[in-house]
This record gives sequence, structure tokens and C-alpha cells, in this order.
Amino acid sequence: MRNRILVATISLIALAGFGVGFVHAQNASAQSSQTSDVNKESAVPAYHSSRPAGPLPDTLDPAQFTDVQSQNVYALAAKVKSILYQQPCYCHCDKDIGHTSLLSCYTDRHASVCALCQKEAVLAYTESQKGKTAAQIRKDIMDGKWKDVDLSKYETPAPSN
Repeated sequence: MRNRILVATISLIALAGFGVGFVHAQNASAQSSQTSDVNKESAVPAYHSSRPAGPLPDTLDPAQFTDVQSQNVYALAAKVKSILYQQPCYCHCDKDIGHTSLLSCYTDRHASVCALCQKEAVLAYTESQKGKTAAQIRKDIMDGKWKDVDLSKYETPAPSN
């Protein structure tokens, strides 16, 4: 009889410990999920959430680049400066170079050597031509839709107007 009581007591203690461990695991999992949401949010590179109050800086002149792709993409970027101003750049040049938005990549030579910046700008341009707002384009960029952009289309000279 004593052995049964001892076994029952040990079993209850073990089950209680499992329950505490299970609750702790659930809390840790929920906490981890919240932390990853915060990390996702803080992982978004710098951008401006609204249109600029004043004039924007000029993008670099496409003619100063020797490769056709950079010429074409810088020309597109110049047409949508306000949109680019409101976009993050996922090459994280905000941390490495101090850029404040995707537009910054086109006010210096950075985008000429970064396919990611070029894909984001092409996406921003093409989606703006379809009538999307800067906020809708930003969501597309944050969702990684720039990864599907084919830059090979921009390797040939643009037709002159």
C-alpha cells in the first residue's frame, strides 16, 4: 500500500512538473512569436511614410553610366522620385551607407552596382504606372515582390522618344 501511495505521489509530482513545463513552453512560444514580429518590424529598412514636404534631390544623370542597364534604371528612377522616397531598400544600405530610403540609392552611384536596388526601383516604377500608391508599392516591396523582377529587359538601350 505504501508503495502505491509513493508511486501515486511521484506520478502526481511528475505530471504537475509536466504541466508547468507545458505552460512555460506555450508562454515561451508566444513570446518568441511576438519577438519575431517585433524583429520583422525593426528589420524594415529606413523609408519615409509620406510624400516629401519639399523638393527632392536629383537622381544621378543616367548618361554618366557606361552600362545600359544602369542608364535605363536610373532614367526610370528619375520619373518616380517621390515614390522611391517612400520605399525601403532591402539591401540595408540604410545601415551600411546611411541611406534614408530607396531614393538615396539613386542620388549616388550605389544603385548602379546593386541589383536589389534596381529591382526595387523597377518594381516601384512599373507598379506606379499601373496606378498603385506608394503605400501599396511599399507593401509589395516588403512582401519581396522585387525578387521576381527581370532586369534583363533593361540591358538594351531604351528607344529614343
